[in-house]
Amino acid sequence: MITKRIIPCLDVKNGRVVKGVNFAGLRDVNSPVELAEYYSNCGADELVFYDITASAEGRGLFTDILREVASKIFIPLTVGGAINSVEDFDRVLKCGADKVSVNSGAIRNPQIIEDAAKRYGDQCVVLSADVKRVDGVFRVFAKGGRENTGMEALDWIKRCVDLGAGEIVVNSMDTDGVKEGFDLELLEKVCNTVSVPVIASGGAGSMDDFVELFKKLPKVDAGLAASVFHFGEIKIADLKDKLAAEGINVRRI
Repeated sequence: MITKRIIPCLDVKNGRVVKGVNFAGLRDVNSPVELAEYYSNCGADELVFYDITASAEGRGLFTDILREVASKIFIPLTVGGAINSVEDFDRVLKCGADKVSVNSGAIRNPQIIEDAAKRYGDQCVVLSADVKRVDGVFRVFAKGGRENTGMEALDWIKRCVDLGAGEIVVNSMDTDGVKEGFDLELLEKVCNTVSVPVIASGGAGSMDDFVELFKKLPKVDAGLAASVFHFGEIKIADLKDKLAAEGINVRRI
């Protein structure tokens, strides 16, 4: 049985971890370095670090903070934000990332996925898809959820996997920060469209939401969340105990 992963997400703006609702209303949480070290020590399986305004602000990712984060943790680290070229992949990997997440950069130039996969391997290339329902259709958004690309989400995700993306983070903008459960409808459609690992993001409000996710959608490989972990509403060790008690295979310390 495949082990399900629990992944905290650090959304970083101006060098601080922030969190909002539906990609808006951001508020300060903590230092990314302190949070990263905490999660690494308390049983998280991986960590995701997004520089969430780098693309919109047209600048490079905060590599100094990234290096410090990478030096403090002992779990795999996925990094995204202003990844627009293979050179950006190289820069982030040299700062300590294990995998690189692309979103807006791939929308502008899908070839980046194929080029990076050929150089670093599919397992290194993570597609982060910000998806929202627009008139009943799942659409892909760019620039941290600010821009509707008009692209249908499932077609886009399949195209990126065909190009070499080895993992998909599905960010549901409709459920982000709402804490009423993951977007099971969207996630099921993605799981039925691709065969690579799928990470569910957006909507976790309780431990039961993770139980429901993995029981109803066994093809989902991981659950990603931010605020419920950042604000101590869910302790990762407690969550894993509950998942194990429900018969869901997880790694425990």
